[in-house]
Amino acid sequence: MDAAALARENALLKARLAEVEAVLTEVQEANRRLEDIVRTAQREKFGKSSEKLSPDQFNLPLEDAELAQGVLEAAQEKAEAALRAAKGTGAPRKPRRNRGNLPPHLPRIERVIEPASILCPCGCGEMARIGEDVSERLDVIPARFRVLVTRRPKYACRRCSQGMGQAHAPEHVVPGGLPTEQLIAWIMVSKFGDHLPFYRQAGIFKRQGIDLDRGTLGNWVGRACFHLLPIIRHMQAHLRRADRIFVDETRAPVLDPGRKTTKSGYFWAVVSDDRGHGGVGPPIVLFHYAPGRGKEHPLNFLAGYRGRFLQCDAYQAYNAMTEIAREGGPWRLATNPVRGRVPHGSILSDIFYRGWVSSQ
Repeated sequence: MDAAALARENALLKARLAEVEAVLTEVQEANRRLEDIVRTAQREKFGKSSEKLSPDQFNLPLEDAELAQGVLEAAQEKAEAALRAAKGTGAPRKPRRNRGNLPPHLPRIERVIEPASILCPCGCGEMARIGEDVSERLDVIPARFRVLVTRRPKYACRRCSQGMGQAHAPEHVVPGGLPTEQLIAWIMVSKFGDHLPFYRQAGIFKRQGIDLDRGTLGNWVGRACFHLLPIIRHMQAHLRRADRIFVDETRAPVLDPGRKTTKSGYFWAVVSDDRGHGGVGPPIVLFHYAPGRGKEHPLNFLAGYRGRFLQCDAYQAYNAMTEIAREGGPWRLATNPVRGRVPHGSILSDIFYRGWVSSQ
């Protein structure tokens, strides 16, 4: 081998070594981040009370750990590929993936990747298809705004001045406004389901060249809430006829204007769901907001209910429900003999809990 070939080989090896060293640096950085997260978790569990994080704050390091794990795996895969290229070894090992099962209702867009040639290298002619490898990956189409144009042609009689016809304009939540009902529903789900404030949604619209302030978005949602009131009243009528209901309250931070902080409010959930006990009625959940959790609040929003059993935890405010005179007789509180006094917790943990029995 001449000197020029040796120089080229040496340069190639140096380039591959530099690539491996760069990947090794990425792996070390990912390991450092994971070690920092482990130390944070140890401080949370074993450290002093002043050093501990709140549960909400601890979600951020956990997300960072998952992100760092992804960086580490990608860096390791790149390092292995660089080492294989340097050594001239075979095909890479197949990575292990938890792909899960994609729902069957999602549309499938298929593409077929054919080899560059299907001619046999030996010159025998075209090769026969003996099978295929199939893989599925989850894809997304980013949200796109569009404009619905509604035209209502006008017709008039050419032989007289009285004949004229035109279809009536359809009813809308915002008469003469910009949004369709589907757009308003999307805004409401983003606000109340995904906790995306109006000003952030306005920023999303802004990126598409649509100028909408949060006041406008709030007005649209308020109008939709007004039109949803009949549905809420219908659900409440069903709840009032239920023989047994479940009630629980959960804390919710509420903005306190002027103090630059938040105060405690409460969402009270009223639930009827007897499907697990042979019931045929539909499950219903209604939420009531109240600034506190005193007994006056359940006394207020449960007025007019005709059920007999009230499933609740051992919070003393519910004891007042057994002392009021009403059409269906005093409420009979229900508790759980296995857990004893049911601890107050989130609605999600208790809302569909089974096995309640009457304690009176």
